Amino acid sequence: MNDSIRLARIAGIQVGLNWSVLALAALLMWSLGSFFFPDALPDSSAALHWSLAAIATVIALLSILLHEIGHALQARRDGMRIDGITLWMFGGVARFRGNFPSAGAEFRIAIAGPLVSVALAAAFSGGLALPGLPEAARDLLFWLAYINAALFLFNLLPALPLDGGRILRAILWQTTGDFNRGTTIAAKIAKGFAWALIAFGVVIFIRFGALSGIWLVFIAWFLLQAARAEARALVGRDALGDLRVRDVMTRAEAVFDPSTSASAFVDRTVFSAPSASYPVVSAGRLVGVVSSAAFAEAPRDSWAEVTVGEVMRPIDGVPVVEPDDLLADAASQLGRGIDRLPVAVDGALVGVLTVGALARALGVRAREAAAG
Repeated sequence: MNDSIRLARIAGIQVGLNWSVLALAALLMWSLGSFFFPDALPDSSAALHWSLAAIATVIALLSILLHEIGHALQARRDGMRIDGITLWMFGGVARFRGNFPSAGAEFRIAIAGPLVSVALAAAFSGGLALPGLPEAARDLLFWLAYINAALFLFNLLPALPLDGGRILRAILWQTTGDFNRGTTIAAKIAKGFAWALIAFGVVIFIRFGALSGIWLVFIAWFLLQAARAEARALVGRDALGDLRVRDVMTRAEAVFDPSTSASAFVDRTVFSAPSASYPVVSAGRLVGVVSSAAFAEAPRDSWAEVTVGEVMRPIDGVPVVEPDDLLADAASQLGRGIDRLPVAVDGALVGVLTVGALARALGVRAREAAAG
């Protein structure tokens, strides 16, 4: 998932927002401002209702962020690298690089987020005991305690990639001594749970006409697709084994300076697909990537003046891998509108990883398996 908005670094971890989080914020604002606070405070003004809705929405999103920071900080303590945290429609995602070092490490990392949520729920609940608390503040604290408790419980559902699914896989991994077997069993359980949730949502909608049933189906469908993705990723890890990015990366066929004009860029890439991306390097450092599609909005007669630096994607918003990264982990970044990944060491470009190189590696491994 690519970030649409980069925010800041918190404890050295890059935090971003996907555009879909705006839908989550709008849904929370609408439900709180239209229903919850008007029902809780019927004698108060609409201005107060919507002000409380805005405050509650912001704190709820911060609670989700703290949940993910809990995962990230524990991952760092267990020696893993963190690519960043992205908030999106279904909550948050902390992105780790590489495999979990042990079943114990995965368990600790997975449980860290829910522990943050339950601590926040307890803190907001504790605030309700403050003497002389205004009714509006009491209702706000009650809802924040409720939403963090709900976040805690939802994430403990035994469905990959939720925290509960990762906790389950860690237990299965520890029990069987086999990460792959643990993942296979956990993915099957997640799929079964998702189908059961879909059936339950359909029954609720048909029986009671409640829109919450449709929402359950929507969430369950996401969980089902995520569980299938975990299973596919396992197949990829098996196929690619211990291959590293350095084993298949190639030299960048074209590298551009930020001052390169659009016309010069197109002249060099005229036979490339519009989505093909190329590294942009300045003073020896990788600063972004650019494709011909980036110039689409610029009139053709202005291409002599428009530069690569004006339209490139800055490197902070681009997936970058390192030569020693496992190829299976890097492969998960390809095939979603990204045809090649820059390979860099300490900010210096050393090559690119392409879909073609990945396909060739899979082909070689398949032939080796057949011959063996």
